Amino acid sequence: MTECDGSAGGRTNVPSKTLLMAVWAAGIGGSFQYGYNLSIINAPTKDVQLFINQTWMQRYNTQISANLLTLLWSSIVSVFTIGGLVGALVGASLAVRYGRKGTLLINNAFAVLAAVLMGLSSLTSAFELLIAGRFICGINAGVGICVQPLYLGEIAPRALRGAMAMGTSLFLTGGILTGQVMGLTELLGGDYWPLLFVSPCVPAVLQLVFLPQCPESPRYLLIDRAEEAACTAALRWLHGAEHFQVEMEDMQRERISAEAKKPWQVFTERGTRWPIFISIIICTAQQLSGINAIYFYAEYVFSEARIPAKNIPYVTVGTGACECITALTCTLLIERLGRRALIIGGYSLMSLWCVCFTLTLSFQKSSSWVPYLSMICIFAFILSFGLGPGGVTNILITELFTQTTRPAAYMIAGSVNWLSFFFISMLFPFIVNGLQQFCFLVFLVICCFVAVFIFFFVPETKNKTFLEIQSELCRERRKASQVSNGVDTPQVSTSL
Repeated sequence: MTECDGSAGGRTNVPSKTLLMAVWAAGIGGSFQYGYNLSIINAPTKDVQLFINQTWMQRYNTQISANLLTLLWSSIVSVFTIGGLVGALVGASLAVRYGRKGTLLINNAFAVLAAVLMGLSSLTSAFELLIAGRFICGINAGVGICVQPLYLGEIAPRALRGAMAMGTSLFLTGGILTGQVMGLTELLGGDYWPLLFVSPCVPAVLQLVFLPQCPESPRYLLIDRAEEAACTAALRWLHGAEHFQVEMEDMQRERISAEAKKPWQVFTERGTRWPIFISIIICTAQQLSGINAIYFYAEYVFSEARIPAKNIPYVTVGTGACECITALTCTLLIERLGRRALIIGGYSLMSLWCVCFTLTLSFQKSSSWVPYLSMICIFAFILSFGLGPGGVTNILITELFTQTTRPAAYMIAGSVNWLSFFFISMLFPFIVNGLQQFCFLVFLVICCFVAVFIFFFVPETKNKTFLEIQSELCRERRKASQVSNGVDTPQVSTSL
């Protein structure tokens, strides 16, 4: 492993090929699956509804009612979030019992089973299998999005922890983009929709082939399993024989007070209440920031811009490409600018675009060029989200906790994330119907609040050990407590 700029000596480690292989092997069956299953459901909407109607006709010799058809289709879409919640609840326990790598490998069984069920739905004329398959897909996504950041955060050298943890966001946005492309009519869209639902088994098989060649998380081996020899071997494989000693010393210090915590203990212990409160705030804000609203309005805005309906799916692919570009950009910037600068900047820019989008939607019909301004706002909002909240949130959750509390924290944060996702997907249509374009003023308030909260109460975590971050959090907790009690206190530096 070579070295260039970054820390005390002005240098940062460059990832070795073996380390990059571990990131790829974890990501292809982890957050990639989440993003892929999230996006492939959009393309075959009309084809699946036609399939449900035909199946209903065969069974009952009558056409299905419009309300029941909408209910069944909504169930196929939204049951994914329920499965995700179940996956988040069990993912942390599996990660402690079977290890990070072991859990990711086991998780592929859910992906393969879901693909088989959804593939059989068309052959057996049973749309119920689509609901069951999407639920199991959700479990796979919930476990993957919980355990993959754990694995990446624990195998990364300190100076590259942020950039490597961005692999979760990179693979998620890559999965969204790939799903959008695969759903095009020229590929697996249209009549080939059963193959589209079977395709998630491909990344699962790839992970089953490549991940076994990578080691288990060294921190898990040393702190949770007390297997020092296996930990040393894993560190040598990941970081090279010449550069693993610093990481080993850091883990040995953290090992002293190692005792795995249960989720309820994270809430009851004084030292972890503040970081879990921060995690709940940033996970809720990620889902309620308006990113789902932007995607909801995208097709309407593209239509108003007089883009032909047949070309809209290709423009939608451009939104996925935007997220990929910003995730990659965030990966390149995160170790230079730090976590706080990116996430505060992201939410601040999103606040600005909420105002602009509200204005352009309000005057959408006043001139032929206004819809194009709305299109610019869509892409700008997505770029701002990917640059900060979309990529940095998971990294912060990894870094705010030590080894013994991290799995429980991810279970809580993941549950909050999926519950917020379900909440916004169920209530957002009513919010839009009630407020129309002014719904973005609600998201403006949320984005502004989170940016201010992070600015005052979340410390920078770049290039710090997990124990150093805990010390910073203790100071921030005391400051927040004094502020809430009305005590004037000198401001603790949170400079970048």
